[in-house]
Amino acid sequence: MNGKTNGKVNGTTGSRHVIVVGSGPTGLLLAGDLAAAGVPVTLVEKRPHGISNLSRAFVLHARTLEQLDARGLADELEGRGRTVDRIRLFGGLSVALDTLPSRFNHLLVIPQYEVERALERRAVEAGVRFVYETEVTGLRQDAAGVTLEVRGADGAAGELAAAYVVGADGMRSAVREAVGLPFPGKSVIRSVVLADVLLAEEPESILTANAVGDAFAFMVPFGDGYYRVIGWHRGRDVPDSAPLELDEVKEIVRLSLGHDYGMHDARWMSRFHSDERQAPAYRVGRVFLAGDAAHVHTPAGGQGMNTGLQDAANLSWKLALVVNGHADTDLLDTYQAERHPVGKAVLRSSGGIVRLAMAKYPWTLALRSALTTVLNGVGPVRRKAAGQITGIGFAYRAPRGSHALVGTRVPDVTLKGGRRLYEALRGGRFVLVAPTAAVRAYGLDDLKGRKDRLAVESWASDRRTTLLVRPDGYVAWAAESPDAAAVERALAAALGEDSSSD
Repeated sequence: MNGKTNGKVNGTTGSRHVIVVGSGPTGLLLAGDLAAAGVPVTLVEKRPHGISNLSRAFVLHARTLEQLDARGLADELEGRGRTVDRIRLFGGLSVALDTLPSRFNHLLVIPQYEVERALERRAVEAGVRFVYETEVTGLRQDAAGVTLEVRGADGAAGELAAAYVVGADGMRSAVREAVGLPFPGKSVIRSVVLADVLLAEEPESILTANAVGDAFAFMVPFGDGYYRVIGWHRGRDVPDSAPLELDEVKEIVRLSLGHDYGMHDARWMSRFHSDERQAPAYRVGRVFLAGDAAHVHTPAGGQGMNTGLQDAANLSWKLALVVNGHADTDLLDTYQAERHPVGKAVLRSSGGIVRLAMAKYPWTLALRSALTTVLNGVGPVRRKAAGQITGIGFAYRAPRGSHALVGTRVPDVTLKGGRRLYEALRGGRFVLVAPTAAVRAYGLDDLKGRKDRLAVESWASDRRTTLLVRPDGYVAWAAESPDAAAVERALAAALGEDSSSD
């Protein structure tokens, strides 16, 4: 496939280049965004080229689907997956999704490899250079750039130089290790069993989960006939290396779900332990961390791949503006400020879910019962839980004195002419949305040197607010009936000066 090399390290890349390490979903989305913005990108991956169908992640949440919609990929993936309008966690505890204020008011069950295929195709089409079978062995950086020390498939050492490096290389990140960042945390549960199996009986629900006594299990279809089963039993605390037989998986599923659905012909089985860890910093100089390299947590709630993809969506446009000379490097500090608190919140929520599933003492069981009652009966609490799990409830802190909308997620509003906001975001640009008459008054019919960074749209309604929406769908600036000078100041602050030479 065009743009791919295997284990060949070709010296210096260049002063505007960005190197992304890791070709999972996070790295692929980030690299594709940068390349689409005209930034030269090299994606380094230690594995040979190929997308495995034995991936762990299997759901996309509403906020992630919105981000993929802004890249023209969501509808394609929706056609390949299956939707679920309620997350059933254990016992009577569930979170309804069909009332989410989103075009994607559901959870999409789809294996990670389908997401990777779509993102890889987009990255290749955008011009990303792929270097496979190349392992990061070290890193040096100074005020001018970063030098990545690597080893190719033939064992030969080499170097790659770039303006910035992003480590999206997973829990055992070589980039994180190279910059000396710790990864504090702990293992939450050990000896979790995982199996991909065929079933003689189809489950009643697309997504099946429950916890009973000392066992819990989760089961979801891959779409190719196989089901992913994840299970745990309190009484079987053995090393990850301990042999695993299908009979053990069946027993855990029977204890948790009532019967084993006649599972047979496992194509893959393993044990693993689930950690909660987060790097204290997502940026060290010119080096960034994203996805599992920055944070890992339990699979409860299916938030892992989703959080990483949203990390990438947050960082990519900021790096593009800086590398292309339209923003000061201070903009890059906002990645840590915005995404680190989200990662911490996801650790708390996913950890809370799994701890409630593991409840065994009377007081923890009582707490679980009380939470189930509250979630199923109190609307605001239910909506907050749904917003946190799906990602649409997160907002970023705004500067003091800002409009109340600054930092909040913008829903997929309809614009004049019937266009949707997330269609307007597909160029990777900011979108200014204003009343039709105001667009003319602002003198924005001619975007001059900003047309690569800005689209201008009008409300379909008579709304009078003027919004500047960031490429990741959050409000950068807002005002009620501002004058042209105020709009120009906001555009200059977000996108750089208006110049036909840009």
